[in-house]
Amino acid sequence: MDKQTETDIAEGLRAGDPDAWLALYDLYAERLWSHVARLMGSDASSVADIVQETFLAAARSARRFDPQRGSLHVWLWTIARGQVALHYRKARQRSALVQAQTWWMSLDGQKDDWLRGAAKPPVEVLESHELAELVRHTLRELPAEYQLLLTAKYMDDAPIERIADEVQGTHAAVRSKLARARKAFRKVFTRLTRGVGIRQEAPL
Repeated sequence: MDKQTETDIAEGLRAGDPDAWLALYDLYAERLWSHVARLMGSDASSVADIVQETFLAAARSARRFDPQRGSLHVWLWTIARGQVALHYRKARQRSALVQAQTWWMSLDGQKDDWLRGAAKPPVEVLESHELAELVRHTLRELPAEYQLLLTAKYMDDAPIERIADEVQGTHAAVRSKLARARKAFRKVFTRLTRGVGIRQEAPL
């Protein structure tokens, strides 16, 4: 592609011109697909997802594109490499979750008593990497406010008074929100561990 065409496309992208986006896609989608496929192998579904996410990310950052720092091709490929790395980070997270779910399934029948509060779990269970993994995955799916309240209360062991000061709320409001946060946590935890030995309760 000649320099003037690239300059015209770059200016169009910064201006939000849809024709510039069509030109960018027509020029680079096939090439980008080929490059990503070389890194990903034959997983066509993942390649398609990464190419799509690359163009979406490019759309969000188009107004900041600076042709003095490199070509459109280099810019797109830099974004694509980031998307590939993100894909593999998520894949590792999914693998860690599966391992944690398998561990949960391997626990004996006492875990139902632990969750109901009828018995105290062994220290090795409370301190296990697998339980921490399940808790982290659950928290990541909750709204930010619920994450803040639950981590402050149950991980930092902060008193209600301090939490109320930090979130600028009343004690009663914090207790009410904590109850809703615990309910939301249980719902997500149950879904994450459904079919691996948990019924209706969760560790909060």
